Amino acid sequence: MNLELLLPFCAATAALALSPGPDNIFVLIQSITNGKSYGFATIAGLMTGCLVHTSLLAFGVSVLIKDNPIVFNGIKVFGALYLLYLAWQVLKSDDTIDLNNSPVEKKSLLTLFKQGFVMNVLNPKVTIFFLAFFPGFLFSDELSTVLQFYILGFLFVLVSSFIFGGIALLAAVIADFLKQNTRTGFILKWLQIIVFVGIAIYLLIA
Repeated sequence: MNLELLLPFCAATAALALSPGPDNIFVLIQSITNGKSYGFATIAGLMTGCLVHTSLLAFGVSVLIKDNPIVFNGIKVFGALYLLYLAWQVLKSDDTIDLNNSPVEKKSLLTLFKQGFVMNVLNPKVTIFFLAFFPGFLFSDELSTVLQFYILGFLFVLVSSFIFGGIALLAAVIADFLKQNTRTGFILKWLQIIVFVGIAIYLLIA
């Protein structure tokens, strides 16, 4: 059992959670506009969606890679190539963080939970990302692949929830900081690129 693999997994997850994207920007805007409890409702929906993707990955991929190293290595190569593609997409993107100051419709906590859940579950890019990200961090020959995927999924949810929760709690401070420090977007953009490329290289050489 190689539990040391879980540390870089958590570090990469934290870096990606900090990088500007539709999910954390949505949490930030809801928290600024309606209050932190609405941000937390959104986070709960998003993270519940992540557990759905974890289940799809655990039961689907586990069957494919069981006792089949060729398929497993093929998945890792696909994952590395996909992560390099994501890095290229980020490189081409604008590094401006748009908080969209237009009015945001007031919604109930349950509605925001549902919206976060649906946003996540119906996004096929999340499943593809999990497929690219998780297999390289399987850490045990003794535990079942399904259990390992669930452990990685819960760690992903735990770390992401902690980061997103901080965004919800400090929404006003973060928004002011982003408006006053225009270079933050540039730094976070390159952090995201480094993480994607780093994981891709790791998958190829591990």
